Amino acid sequence: GIVFGEQPRWHDGRLWFSGWGAQEVIAVDLDGTTEVMHRGSSFPLCVDWLPDGRLLVVDTSTDRLLVQEADGSLEMYAELRQGSDPPAGNELVVDGRGNAYVNGGGFDMMAGEPYAPGGVVLVTADGTARQVADELAFPNGMAVTADNQTLIVGESYAKRLTAFEIADDGSLANRRVWAELGDGVPDGICIDAEGAVWYADVPNTRCARVLEGGDILDTVDLDRGGFACALGGPGRQTLYILAT
Repeated sequence: GIVFGEQPRWHDGRLWFSGWGAQEVIAVDLDGTTEVMHRGSSFPLCVDWLPDGRLLVVDTSTDRLLVQEADGSLEMYAELRQGSDPPAGNELVVDGRGNAYVNGGGFDMMAGEPYAPGGVVLVTADGTARQVADELAFPNGMAVTADNQTLIVGESYAKRLTAFEIADDGSLANRRVWAELGDGVPDGICIDAEGAVWYADVPNTRCARVLEGGDILDTVDLDRGGFACALGGPGRQTLYILAT
């Protein structure tokens, strides 16, 4: 019954994910009990949390990054159009220092616009948005390493994972290819305790685990396209895959 599930996040004992079709953010516990946590008008729709526990929501209908305050209200956190044109809004990830990274494809695929490379926008705690990476071939999933030193981005059209060093001010530097994936098409990604990346793959209907350099360690075959994945559950030992 999920309509286009995307961007899973394990948070506070539950798996949160976005239902892009219904424009909802849903949380599900280990028993399968679901709760709608947010309803919006965004497509795509993505969330993550600041280190202080506040929820961030990308609102693509207004090109803003919103923050949920203690009373439940959503307030403006940043104007994403300050950072890029077109505004980023495809994927959101927050590092342990509170840097929020939002990427965008550079073109509206759903509207049939011609391909253009995308980038990554950094939103800092003062609400400033600025572009910190460009020339990415349809950036999709993003993840930050446990030491907050590296941002990994899945470039779907280039069939690779690309890494950047995160500077003290949140900017990105020293871009490198983290892994060439052959025929793999990375969408949503997550990093495990050993530093390997799981990436969901839509056209190849699978989720694969890869080391830096490109060695594939494991593959989970699916009966439909794998759009995103997250590690959660007790000890974060369970792989959750959103498939459509």
